[in-house]
Amino acid sequence: MRGMKAAALLLAGSMALAACASDETDTGSADGGGSAGGEELMVGLAYDTGGRGDKSFNDSAYAGVEAAVEQLGGDVSEDIQELSPNDDGSDRAELLTQLAEQGYDPVIGVGFAYGEIIGDIAAEYPETTFAVVDSSVAEMGAENLTGLLFAEEEGSFLAGAAAALKTNTDHIGFVGGVENPLIQKFEAGYVAGARAVNPDIVIDTQYISPAGDFSGFGDPARGQIVAQGMFDAGADIVYHAAGGSGQGVFEAAADSGGRAIGVDSDQYETVGDPALQAVIMTSMLKRVDNAVESFITDYSEGAVEGGQDIVNDLSTEGVGLSTSGGQIDDIQTQIEDFRQQIIDGEIEVPTIP
Repeated sequence: MRGMKAAALLLAGSMALAACASDETDTGSADGGGSAGGEELMVGLAYDTGGRGDKSFNDSAYAGVEAAVEQLGGDVSEDIQELSPNDDGSDRAELLTQLAEQGYDPVIGVGFAYGEIIGDIAAEYPETTFAVVDSSVAEMGAENLTGLLFAEEEGSFLAGAAAALKTNTDHIGFVGGVENPLIQKFEAGYVAGARAVNPDIVIDTQYISPAGDFSGFGDPARGQIVAQGMFDAGADIVYHAAGGSGQGVFEAAADSGGRAIGVDSDQYETVGDPALQAVIMTSMLKRVDNAVESFITDYSEGAVEGGQDIVNDLSTEGVGLSTSGGQIDDIQTQIEDFRQQIIDGEIEVPTIP
């Protein structure tokens, strides 16, 4: 976790801003939803369980912040403050408060768990602009808060279709990190996509931890145990929506001679181990990086409206499938056909299993 370093981020516009000393923190004006308004911008990032280094969800959020800071001419090592929650996530409100108190603006909560408390924090700091990934803010009435949402079920539908098209056993699996409505969207889409290809396919589904227990996103050992059970039962492809626990799913696939589907990031590119890379057939891309980068860029231009949700789906390329490694090159025609049917409204993807 980095210490606070206050440095000026050069914003897009006609005037360059001078760098400030570390004790000269200056926040942007919210003004009905947030506008940098020519002032300095320092980004506060409060991670989901596991923090940066999960090669998935949190890392994707950081990549978006990093890209925005670099594009706007800032110093990545100085203009971003990163905080991670404790093991049980009980200090999430404190993390958001700390970032706001220290003058970071905008402040971004990464993960649906922040949705329960970020509205209250935003109300306490009306001149700080906030965003939360994976939680709706439309009903909160906070004009300095934006929800960054995704149609996970749409991307997962394509992942399920790919699995059903590529399986050799007509038996596949799904490992969820925590059993809650968000992760159930991944399951629902995956199952629907697989059954659109083969109505009789066998699909094993299991969650690492129950609702309210976020440890399922950061426990690769348990992820491996769950996935190994599926491979032992005859599944040859397992899709995970389990954050850092997905590493264990990849290890189980490698040990079993099976294949896996990653999530959020292009995990073929991020896993960092050639043996595991070889088993990653594709990844369901949830472009948290793009959503976060766009939000920060809009903020720098004074274009954040606030008080509303921004939904990223197949039509906006907010979700999709990676093609790294070439393992699904031969089914691209079928995948594209399903993708277009969803965009055109011919296929309505369920959000509940």
